[in-house]
Amino acid sequence: MSPPAETAAETVAPVTARSLRKADRRDALVAAAAALFAERGFAGVTLEDLGSAAGVSGPAVYRHFPGKGAVLAAVLVDASRGLLDGGRTTVERAEDADGALRDLIAFHVDFAVANADVIRVQDQDLASLPDDEAHEVRRLQRAYVELWVDVLGRLRDDRPAAERRVRAHAAFGLINSTPHSARDLDHRPDDREVRAILEQMAWASLTA
Repeated sequence: MSPPAETAAETVAPVTARSLRKADRRDALVAAAAALFAERGFAGVTLEDLGSAAGVSGPAVYRHFPGKGAVLAAVLVDASRGLLDGGRTTVERAEDADGALRDLIAFHVDFAVANADVIRVQDQDLASLPDDEAHEVRRLQRAYVELWVDVLGRLRDDRPAAERRVRAHAAFGLINSTPHSARDLDHRPDDREVRAILEQMAWASLTA
């Protein structure tokens, strides 16, 4: 039997200025952690480093996370969940398979350009995650890959799923590596030009 409407409503925690500030501090810690882990590696960063970068004391980090491993988990799980949720929304809004693939490419390029630090952390520190969190990251990322595999299948159902999966991973490798490596170029193109190049190359690799 369902509870009365007013009773159910009472179980929902109200959104307060304090809860919003807490969420903002958590987001600030996660963003600071991504930058520091990318630069120094997980082992080279302390909780005091994280707190200082986010503008709080080291012990204050414990108000949001039980330890440094939980901060790393937040960086990678949040990013993986954001990719999957955003990818699903992108596909749902597309008018056809061609548009879905183009929009997925643009969505992933935007993510890569804006989150180069997260991508580096994924590459170098995934093994530092506790087993449960590592499993969750992999689960989310497998689901994201299969989203691309499904869209590619709608475009070319004559290609086996294994081939489409290889193409998706190859496109991710192309897109994910470029924004970070481009930082080291003597004459780096601006983000808009980088996006255009990556979108064109990813489309070509996926549909050739």
